[in-house]
Amino acid sequence: MRLPELESPEKYGGLYVFDFGDQVAVGYTADEIAVLLESQRYVDGKAYRIHRAMPDGTMELQGVSRETFLKEDGVFFYRDELDSAQEDFDELIRAAAEAPPPCRAKIHLARIAKAGYELCTVLIFPAEYTHDVSDWLNRIGYEGGNLVEGGPSQVADYYAAGATIIKRQQLWPTSSQSRPAEEVLATTHLAVQRKMA
Repeated sequence: MRLPELESPEKYGGLYVFDFGDQVAVGYTADEIAVLLESQRYVDGKAYRIHRAMPDGTMELQGVSRETFLKEDGVFFYRDELDSAQEDFDELIRAAAEAPPPCRAKIHLARIAKAGYELCTVLIFPAEYTHDVSDWLNRIGYEGGNLVEGGPSQVADYYAAGATIIKRQQLWPTSSQSRPAEEVLATTHLAVQRKMA
């Protein structure tokens, strides 16, 4: 795979490379990669996250599976009483207002039966951002719940359980640099998807 030459390649860390098979493009966001992988035309494409990019153009890439972009992950903060669960929910929203999450995410305050805990603050986000969300929760010092669980299977179980959602809130990153799906699909011929100079 031959990458195009980039101005300021070190600024591409955290973005993605997409291998279309006959060409490669650099500079996609995770949301844009999801758009490509949801398209039947690019279903066989391969995505790589740029973990480190050096000024000389050298990049450390990690392959990311198609499934990772198309599934959700989550963290569940369980409480046994409504007041504590409400405080967890409110505290997470306050913290996100001061230091927004790294990706779009949704928060629910829900009633659900779980081994002695009937209330839960739920944080659900795209699975590709699992490590970023974990880092963000540590950075904001969030410590909700008496019992904390997480993972894609927990999200599937949560949806299947038919929880009663008491409150909900959508979170957005500070600046979503992702482009609309139409633009992503119309610019696949470009080797460099965004200038980072």
